Amino acid sequence: MKTDAQQFIVGDDDGIRIDKFLSDNLPEVSRSQIKNIIESGNVSMDGEVVQKAGAKIRAGSEIKILLPDDEGDGLVPETLPLDILYEDENVIVINKQAGVVVHPGAGNQSGTLVNALLAYFPAIREVGEPDRPGVVHRLDKETSGVIIFAKTNKAYRWLVKQFKSRDLDKTYQALVDGHPPTPTGRIEAPIERDPKFRTRMAVSLSGQGKPAISEYFEVTRFANHAYLEVHPITGRTHQIRVHLSYLGTPVVGDTLYGRRNPSVDMDGFFLHAKTLSIRLPGDRAPRTFEAPLPDDLLHILSTLEKNERFNS
Repeated sequence: MKTDAQQFIVGDDDGIRIDKFLSDNLPEVSRSQIKNIIESGNVSMDGEVVQKAGAKIRAGSEIKILLPDDEGDGLVPETLPLDILYEDENVIVINKQAGVVVHPGAGNQSGTLVNALLAYFPAIREVGEPDRPGVVHRLDKETSGVIIFAKTNKAYRWLVKQFKSRDLDKTYQALVDGHPPTPTGRIEAPIERDPKFRTRMAVSLSGQGKPAISEYFEVTRFANHAYLEVHPITGRTHQIRVHLSYLGTPVVGDTLYGRRNPSVDMDGFFLHAKTLSIRLPGDRAPRTFEAPLPDDLLHILSTLEKNERFNS
């Protein structure tokens, strides 16, 4: 890759962060890009490679930076429909449709929520991680419902901190095959990547996985299915799907963790992120955002009510 070397002599900016200094002097380069360049070892101060973006500069020092040629970040804005539940200057809350991927990745370079957000709010490109701007949490491709994005880096840090500490509340709606052992329950089972199938997660029988806790209660019991509300206490990859499968009641339509041939005629699987309660930047109390159950999932419940007799 070709590079462009530039150098600066520090004047009156003694003591400020080097990433801010470079961002101020290179307005065409984003702060996140500068951070990546520093961490790649392509910035030096007085001949010594700078290790951290937060390193403080010294008056009179010579700073050199190697800028890679602009080859683009591969993120293409696309004018796609967005079901916006809430928006302010800090965040945007979206009702994600099933079948939509959150951000570009292997095999999904277009048609994602991030592609749509780049067209709707271009400044989000500078927020958070360069390859997933604005993203503070994710939903699986086939999971519908509430998802929140940050519109500023300050909001990004505020929200990420809450997700890491689990200082928030989420509820999901799930239709499962079979019936859970009790109408309400708590699943405490650590989760790790499946050692045999790397695209799957699995409950760690050895106890070596990451701690994972989910709570549920049965909303409606059908003859062959149960409609549950699930509350994940932790936030592991595929947690609800793995835990419900471990319980012997996999999510309907989930061919990765459940039946190969779905018991209900549907595309994808029946899992919906119903609510998200979280504190927005500057707020002391959480706000709750809710996404209605999609029409196709409502139709499935209606069909079950007609075709399956209820169990008491």
